[in-house]
Amino acid sequence: MSGIFVPRPEEGAPGLTPDGRLKSGRLAGLGMGTAIWVLCWPILIESFLNSLVGLVDTVLSAQLGVPETDAVGSAAYILWFMGLIIMAVGVGTTALVSRSVGRSRLAVANAAVGQSLLLSAGLGSVVAVAIAAVAPSIAGALTKSEAGATAFTGYLQVVAVGMPFMAMLMAGIASLRGAGDSMRPLWAMVVVNIVNVIASWSLCGQDLSRLIEQDGVRTTEVILQNPFAFDLGVRGIAWGTTIANAVGCAIVMWMLVRGVGGVRLRRNRLRPHWHTLKRLVRVGLPNFFETFGMWVGNFLVFAFVIHLSQSDGPTGSHMLAIRIEAFSFMPGFAMSLAAATLAGQYLGAGSPRMARVAVTWCATIAALVMGSLGVLFVTVPEQLVSLLSSQPEHLQAVPGVLRVTGWVQVPFALAIVTRGALRGVGDMKVVFAITWATTYLLRLPLAYVFSGVDMPLPNGTVLQNPFRDEPSLTWLWVGLSIELLLRCALFSGRFVQGGWTKSRV
Repeated sequence: MSGIFVPRPEEGAPGLTPDGRLKSGRLAGLGMGTAIWVLCWPILIESFLNSLVGLVDTVLSAQLGVPETDAVGSAAYILWFMGLIIMAVGVGTTALVSRSVGRSRLAVANAAVGQSLLLSAGLGSVVAVAIAAVAPSIAGALTKSEAGATAFTGYLQVVAVGMPFMAMLMAGIASLRGAGDSMRPLWAMVVVNIVNVIASWSLCGQDLSRLIEQDGVRTTEVILQNPFAFDLGVRGIAWGTTIANAVGCAIVMWMLVRGVGGVRLRRNRLRPHWHTLKRLVRVGLPNFFETFGMWVGNFLVFAFVIHLSQSDGPTGSHMLAIRIEAFSFMPGFAMSLAAATLAGQYLGAGSPRMARVAVTWCATIAALVMGSLGVLFVTVPEQLVSLLSSQPEHLQAVPGVLRVTGWVQVPFALAIVTRGALRGVGDMKVVFAITWATTYLLRLPLAYVFSGVDMPLPNGTVLQNPFRDEPSLTWLWVGLSIELLLRCALFSGRFVQGGWTKSRV
């Protein structure tokens, strides 16, 4: 990336050298191309590893059976909601730390680190209690069988134990990223994934297998036999995730105590400091409401998925498709975080022009990578699915979904990066408005129209879908893909308009 063309910054940018290099923080002295590379490749691998935690849970649950896969898929939506609260703290942390580092105000950055950890620990504990309490009452509504409901409840209640650890882990990683350090979060997630894979597989008691076809007959082939005597099922998978998050939390806390680029965790910064907490909440709260709106919309889409069939299968297939698609949007996610950090630091250094260029290059790179992976979704989806599940229901339903989403990976990339950059610099009001508008005026109506699902209403009646006679998971994803195109246009338009360069944090 050293060949990236970068114009000279505006005159009077105090935080930059005359040739556009940052003067402070982990990225000090680096050209833009090098800075993007230094930030993005560790984030890419780290986001892959982060996603692998959920993927391992899905793959192992698929070894247990279709009800268990559906249960873990349904639980993922509940955990996503709970994670929104934690992520809101992380967004505020990254924005405040990156802007403070760009201005060489390291004391402010240190205060943000300590207060974000304090806030995340408290919120994580509240979230843990909420998950454990709500799981039994919603299990029946989100699964199609008694076995699925039991697995759903057990999985969530165990994962709840590790919520405070996960909250502090994510806040710590956000602090390191805001300071321009992507390497140490990467190593932390390497350890988290190693622990998760070993512990989850050991405790669940299942062999790893795949479905193969020989002479027209499908048989199950054991790839790796589980040598351990544990047989905890989905609870074992959940305990593996909880143990991994606790280990990761301890590692990141140790990294922050040692410090990075002048930013470190200090004991006196763990006492409540209301001014810093207010700044974190000012950025994080709008982010929560923005992502909450998206979650509600996606949860209603998930309700469509639940009612596509009267039996187990669609929810697990839907989640498996998302897990596979994650291999494509992870590069976009990595570039969005790089764009958020660079845009924040360049704005803090006094150069909106450099912030624009950084986001443009991140979006271009993401589009190229995600577009290439989209080609695989279109051309070899069956092979991709067979690597992760041996269930016939998944092998029948998921390939068609992947073909659909493969065609929209480029606009998806542009939407991810521009949205991430706007969030990273604190342009939350506009991000909030675009997210809610696209979710409720476009995503939900399109998903309903294309899915063909008949929705039961609270009064016992069923809302008949007049648009399609046969419910279809593939066609539901067609509706979601159309919304992605329109979302891309709106976020890209805001980026080009440039009002985000005047955002305050």
